[in-house]
Amino acid sequence: MRELTDQERAEIERDGALPQLDARELVDEEYLERAIKEMYTEVAENPGGEFHFLTGRALAEGLGYDPALLDRIPAEAVESFAGVGHYMDLAGLAEGECVVDLGSGSGTDLFCAAALVGPSGRAIGVDMTRAQLDKARRLRDAYGFSQVELVEARIEAVPLESGIADCVVSNGVINLAPDKGRVLAEARRLLKPGGRLAMADIVSGRPLVERTRRKTDLWAACIGGAIPRDSYFEAIEATGLRLEEVRENPYEFLTERALEACAKYGVVSVTLLAVSDGG
Repeated sequence: MRELTDQERAEIERDGALPQLDARELVDEEYLERAIKEMYTEVAENPGGEFHFLTGRALAEGLGYDPALLDRIPAEAVESFAGVGHYMDLAGLAEGECVVDLGSGSGTDLFCAAALVGPSGRAIGVDMTRAQLDKARRLRDAYGFSQVELVEARIEAVPLESGIADCVVSNGVINLAPDKGRVLAEARRLLKPGGRLAMADIVSGRPLVERTRRKTDLWAACIGGAIPRDSYFEAIEATGLRLEEVRENPYEFLTERALEACAKYGVVSVTLLAVSDGG
């Protein structure tokens, strides 16, 4: 993070008192949902386009994905990869397990999970963008991933039964949700006793000021919805999960506007593992 001016410091201190987990009073949820769907429809249909962020296999490998695992899944899914970190090593997925992917997109992580849990397991992807789901569904059917299931829904309200998952995963998506507390509570609800939450997301070192948090285009670019890492981690543990590991990822944004926000607020990508102690 760069040094702040006195004016910036005062503004951040003032706006830092605003709620961090729940930003529904700051953004128009319907407008934000449309903006996110438009951007990620483009990621699904035109993965080589210009975005605020990198996409594709080079990004995945740079974040730590095993090339041999990527070779086991459809290349078209990987070309639309827009994650911000790698966590498959922490997830520790085993044959026969059930995995729920919150914000599964075109399916890179979903198909990786399906390959690891095998035909006897279940890999359930939840996403709200029809183009992403359609692409993942087409690839599932074309490549014989019968253990993959797809659900169209917002990750704040997942239409799956409680305690279904051995592991819940998510990659760069929860920061897009105006009410992160609800999403994290859903992740906890979906987990079996002793289940794991393995995920990557964007967090900040400082609270974002109100005018930045109101900019929908920055939300869709995975910056406007970032909250301080301490607030994020405390919210995870408030659900009853125990943080076991946190690491920072070598993830970079591309545009000048995004890079300035990263420098001002200390916006970074982190990967984490949290575990449920029991029922």
